[in-house]
Amino acid sequence: MGERGASARRWLGSGFVAQPSRTQPEQHAPPVQWLRVRYAKRGRARFTSHRDFGRAFERALRRAGVPMAYSSGFSPHPRISYANAAPTGAASEAEYLEIGLAAACDPDKVRDAVDQALPPGLDIVEVVEAPAGALADELTASRWRVDVPSLSAAVLESAVEAFLMTDAVPVRRMTKNGMREFDARAAVITLDAEDGRLMMTLAHRIPLVRPDDVLAGLSQTSHAFTPSDPPILTRLAQGRLNPETGVITAPGR
Repeated sequence: MGERGASARRWLGSGFVAQPSRTQPEQHAPPVQWLRVRYAKRGRARFTSHRDFGRAFERALRRAGVPMAYSSGFSPHPRISYANAAPTGAASEAEYLEIGLAAACDPDKVRDAVDQALPPGLDIVEVVEAPAGALADELTASRWRVDVPSLSAAVLESAVEAFLMTDAVPVRRMTKNGMREFDARAAVITLDAEDGRLMMTLAHRIPLVRPDDVLAGLSQTSHAFTPSDPPILTRLAQGRLNPETGVITAPGR
């Protein structure tokens, strides 16, 4: 009797019993070095989705000749750990990921080689040795700039004041798990109005409150907050929040 798929069938008296015929998957050695990468999404590259960036980044690693470590199993993949990526459409100066290498490399050389291999607007800002501990645990807050040139300073200031005076501002957003409702106000550490822009510091909570959630909350608490053009979101910093000072320290610093 022939074999089909991943197993052969053998007659053992009482009937046919599936017998595995696939060999064990190759076991790859663990990474010898972990590097923490800070990258930016600038200009039109802010419309790059997280999935598109992942594909572009893996291509850049191959072109740069970075000796990546791979996971074990039947479908090995490069050891890349992402954390808290900005939403599609938002620019950022402070995105982070970590890569595991099969051979130790100079972080500065990795930075230069991968940066040259990435498309314009996706830029490697810094590469350092990754310290011990989970990267996600170091990312507890973000600092954002939101450009709203269609609204006057008076409207922005009034909207900010109304929002901050409200105890809770429930907003709804579609997530991968369906429609969710959460309090946008609870995540706001600071919110200030400037000429044509908002500056905000947001704590990373579960579920994660994004700047567009805060904008939705502002439109609820202030009827005058109606931008005629889509606001432009830019993450300026991301890292560990000092709850007493409101200062964000870059991860690992």
